Amino acid sequence: MTFDISELFSVAGKVAIVTGGSRGIGKMIAEGYVGNGVKTYITARKADACKATAKELSAHGECIAIPADLSTKEGRNSFVNEIRNCEQKIDILVNNAGAAWGAPFEEYPDEGYDKVMDINVKAIFTLTRDLMPLLCKDSSPEEPSRVINIGSIDGLRVSSMDNFAYGASKAAVHFLTKNLAVRLAPKGLTVNAIAPGAFESQMMDHTLRKFRDKIEEENPLGRIGRPTDMAGLALFLASSASKYMTGQVIAIDGGRNLGSR
Repeated sequence: MTFDISELFSVAGKVAIVTGGSRGIGKMIAEGYVGNGVKTYITARKADACKATAKELSAHGECIAIPADLSTKEGRNSFVNEIRNCEQKIDILVNNAGAAWGAPFEEYPDEGYDKVMDINVKAIFTLTRDLMPLLCKDSSPEEPSRVINIGSIDGLRVSSMDNFAYGASKAAVHFLTKNLAVRLAPKGLTVNAIAPGAFESQMMDHTLRKFRDKIEEENPLGRIGRPTDMAGLALFLASSASKYMTGQVIAIDGGRNLGSR
């Protein structure tokens, strides 16, 4: 048997949603999709930034901005309704939108914990649930639609930072991924998670400005992640090459969660 590598890894003609797609990891993934023939919807809370990114990426393909605050029920409902008006089927859902909150344990505020859990965990659950009719249309175990959740290596190991809610939320994302993978497989969906280490993003900006040298020195591969690293994994998880893979949490961190050099 021979394999056509271009067909095995092609994503052309698919339709994707990338939440939190205006910057950082979401933008890296959206750029990879748009540049390889995927009609890509991005959403973000800040409308101007969302529209600006969509305009930028549209130079390489089809990228459409639908600004929305996915941390609220009203925002999610508005976004889902607009997607339903635009598309009859979604092939790929990337649940990337997230938040972090750092504070010492004794001072960690209830509102900070609730915000992180609502955006990082609850929004993934509710958005995936509400988009099920579009994800399941014409999908099957042989030709599955894809849900890709963005976790973190902070959900795999204990961070040295005071990000108590963030680490707990990302561990929850990893387990939710496994739970949904089992429940949704018969409907023709695969559900996998990406657990990034350090990448350039607004969330990581302060940490990288202060500790980039230390972070890179401790990383087994000696650097932080690049946009092509993230886009490559997201493209693989959306392609036919990964259609028998589900319920997996894939660290993309240069080996950092395993230890330091």
